Amino acid sequence: MAEFARHLGNELNLMHEAANASQLRRNFERSALLLVPEVHWDLCSERVMVMQRMHGTPVSQVEILRAKGIDIPALARAGVEIFFTQVFRDGFFHADMHPATFSLRPKEKRAAAMWPSTRHHGTLTEVDKNYLAQNFLAFFKRDYRRVAQAHLDAGWVPADTRIDEFETAIRAVCEPVFARPLKEIYFGRLLLRLFQASRRFNVEIQPQLVLLQRRCSTSKVSDASSTPTSTCGAAPSPTSSAG
Repeated sequence: MAEFARHLGNELNLMHEAANASQLRRNFERSALLLVPEVHWDLCSERVMVMQRMHGTPVSQVEILRAKGIDIPALARAGVEIFFTQVFRDGFFHADMHPATFSLRPKEKRAAAMWPSTRHHGTLTEVDKNYLAQNFLAFFKRDYRRVAQAHLDAGWVPADTRIDEFETAIRAVCEPVFARPLKEIYFGRLLLRLFQASRRFNVEIQPQLVLLQRRCSTSKVSDASSTPTSTCGAAPSPTSSAG
């Protein structure tokens, strides 16, 4: 409750949002993929935020983008690269990335322009990034023992946890995912089931990952031939179920 109260307090102060937008712009100032609007600080206050005005086609308007000759699969890859660059390179990520926060500016060298609400942001330490990288790699290799071991190594489960039992619980949640096409995978639901299974093993929820968990819980993976969609509300937040 204290963690959520702190985040809500920050989100009500638009100077915090402006500072987050400024940091995001600085992180991507040399990016060939992303352009973040400049903040006009002289016009900002705790209740007002003014940024550079931008024009573009929202990435949710797939048919319009196709008519303009945009490579949709390449655009999808760029979106993934942008997010993982924020997480693993910068340790500073936008936690509310969805189609409404991106527009495309085909005539610019930078492929995507973004003017989102940046109040939803998170920060990660090197330890956090290493933990996430280990889990991603192990998950896609279907190495559930490594996923379980990463939790144990991070001290997020009690030292006396039976690693084989924890591995079995993770496998039961994750294995069905690999039988589905990407467009049918809701990572929010997957994370929810993981957290429900983890509760049995007294996994400690990390406050610094709350917004990353929130970001994943509101995202649906869609294939390049379908319209990108946001599934906010499609699955309960895993952080709320873990208390």
